[in-house]
Amino acid sequence: MLTGLAVAWLIAGLHWYLWRRLVRDTTRHGSRWRIPGAVVLAVGACAMCGAFAVMFGGVDRASWRWLTWPGFLWAALFLYLLLGVLAGEVVRPLLLRGLVLRDAGTTAPAGAGPATAPDAVTAPESTAAATPQPVGAAVGEVPGAGAPPGSAPGPVGSAMGGPEAPAPHGESEAPGRRPISRRMLVSRLAAGATVIAAGAVVGTGTYGVLDGPAVRRVTVPLAKLPARAHGLRIALVSDLHLGPALGRAFCERVVRTVNDTRPDLIAVAGDLADGTAADLRAETEPLAGLSAPLGVYFVPGNHEYFSDADAWLTRVGELGMKVLLNDRVSLPDFDLAGVDDPRGTASGRGPDFAAALDGRDAGRACVLLAHQPVVIHESVAYGVDLQLSGHTHGGQLWPGNLIARLPNPTVAGLELYGGTALYVTRGAGAWGPPVRVAAPSDITVLELASLQGV
Repeated sequence: MLTGLAVAWLIAGLHWYLWRRLVRDTTRHGSRWRIPGAVVLAVGACAMCGAFAVMFGGVDRASWRWLTWPGFLWAALFLYLLLGVLAGEVVRPLLLRGLVLRDAGTTAPAGAGPATAPDAVTAPESTAAATPQPVGAAVGEVPGAGAPPGSAPGPVGSAMGGPEAPAPHGESEAPGRRPISRRMLVSRLAAGATVIAAGAVVGTGTYGVLDGPAVRRVTVPLAKLPARAHGLRIALVSDLHLGPALGRAFCERVVRTVNDTRPDLIAVAGDLADGTAADLRAETEPLAGLSAPLGVYFVPGNHEYFSDADAWLTRVGELGMKVLLNDRVSLPDFDLAGVDDPRGTASGRGPDFAAALDGRDAGRACVLLAHQPVVIHESVAYGVDLQLSGHTHGGQLWPGNLIARLPNPTVAGLELYGGTALYVTRGAGAWGPPVRVAAPSDITVLELASLQGV
């Protein structure tokens, strides 16, 4: 309960911070845009919290897709708006200083005295004492500058959108034409750039997910692989995360993409869905169409354990996949093994390398399926030649790749650990927001290369 309240206060505080930088600092006091700006941010915050509540609440996700989609998209947009505003805290003072120096260099008369401080307001000596100036005058603005001789000084806006003096009696006020302070100009430029950039990043990242995963092709040499198996292709697919945002149509697209690669074997490395097997029967039904001569094999991921792992293992069996739960099969040219996910240790299960690999012929090549790459050190100890994993999503939303590096030895791609090669796919889908930034989704076709006299 306390954790939930702390998270709620944090989200509210960060949205207030966005309102202050994107709305308050870019508008004048009393502007008609301030309330709509606050409403947009408040609705976005509520939708985001609602989307994650649906994900973790154990409700029928299909019925709440109208909430999860906008909520997840706002979560991604919120992230990049926040990053943009934080970057603006560095950029804005530099821009403001540049404007002050530019104006000082172009308007200061020859022989003028020392430059005034950026926020100071100057006035002619003859009127400085007699004419009171409004508090919070704009940076570098001089009342009455450019006005005909003898005219009264005009209103001076606050540096950050504070109260301004009313128009003289009998004159109509035209807020759109009044000069704005340097601070407000810089705030508007920074806010506009932030909103445009965040929208473009999220829009592009969403399109990338919905367009379906790209196919990556990687060649992996295996010293123990016989020459007759040279060129054997394994299609690795992981992390579909079907459920609140990605449904049946997305699953059909993934199946078509996998089958079009014409693999010899298909490896499905967990995290099929976010929800229960019963609720997501329709979304997962297309997976029955996966087909390869050597078969389709599955190992569970951590998200299978977030609902009912046994129900999911039963479901994938119904879809025609063979589950490798701390088990192995001897294929014609190599051994294929699979271990349970470390998440299963909470329920007395988890990876058991001894059960999966003890007693095998060490002279045969061994390929291991494991959802999380963190078990690579056990794979090295047991002489596995190639481990295939997912789980990391490649970080999914930059800078998530930096965070993903903390617990994972490899975030994406192929790396060598001793005599064991580890390949980590970025996954086919997306968790939470259906958005990927600097971590495109993929289905990987690994072509095994023999080193035995090819």
